[in-house]
Amino acid sequence: AEAIVFDGVERAVAQDPRMAASLLRLHFHDCFVNGCDASVLLDDTATMTGEKTAAPNANSLRGFEVIDSIKAELEFACPCIVSCADILAIAARDSVVLTGGSAWQVQLGRRDSRTANKNLANNNLPAPTSDVPTLTQKFKNVGLSQEDMVTLSGAHTIGKARCATFSARLQNQPDPTLEKVMLTSLQKLCFNGFSNNNSNAVTNLDMETPLTFDNEYYKNLPSGQGLLNSDQVLYSTGGSTRNLVEFYMQNQDEFFHNFKISMMKMGNIQPLLGKHGEIRRNCRFSN
Repeated sequence: AEAIVFDGVERAVAQDPRMAASLLRLHFHDCFVNGCDASVLLDDTATMTGEKTAAPNANSLRGFEVIDSIKAELEFACPCIVSCADILAIAARDSVVLTGGSAWQVQLGRRDSRTANKNLANNNLPAPTSDVPTLTQKFKNVGLSQEDMVTLSGAHTIGKARCATFSARLQNQPDPTLEKVMLTSLQKLCFNGFSNNNSNAVTNLDMETPLTFDNEYYKNLPSGQGLLNSDQVLYSTGGSTRNLVEFYMQNQDEFFHNFKISMMKMGNIQPLLGKHGEIRRNCRFSN
């Protein structure tokens, strides 16, 4: 089963390199809302509003079709065995490996929820505009430490973000922590001389090595090249988060090691086990 998932992720990432980050993010946005139960994959129905239209997810989450096609292959090979929640956990790991990060053993056995929760998605997910205390609290709410938060933020070594997520840093009195050349190019990208017209334009979270899973994300922060406020504050606020950023800048192996541990912790948030939940046949709908 893991080989089928890997092949599906590998094909998708070969076709669209950005997909690695998108699949990693799907698992994160799943786990922070009622645990890793694949609730994020459920489409809206007449009786239930799913999480796809929640503010952090709408017009932003990607990769649903990749998960659908992996699920279809698994249902053909071994029907009703591999849950959608487990597919998300494996795909997240494979995305890290395919972009240059280290592998870890994914614990399997999660089951799929029958419902989703849009309100919780709106409330539980960390926002790109957040400060360190808020980020720390959102992670603490799901049993993850501040160290986990700084470590998992390093996933922004790959992937892109929309202007909508950082444009507040560019306007009026621009964020003084933002490096000046980067500020100018982002203003061009997002505003084009008008106000807020390109909110869906995207740019790389890691401007240096955007397709490689490495520790470059941390190296970009001292010079003010964190894209999101939630990235830059890890360094600019000082204190224990800055200490860890500086440690990871010097020690990529330690970052990789801690990232694996934090991912395993995140993948273990409130899983549905045993008789709870179900194994969905189609990840978009409960059986």
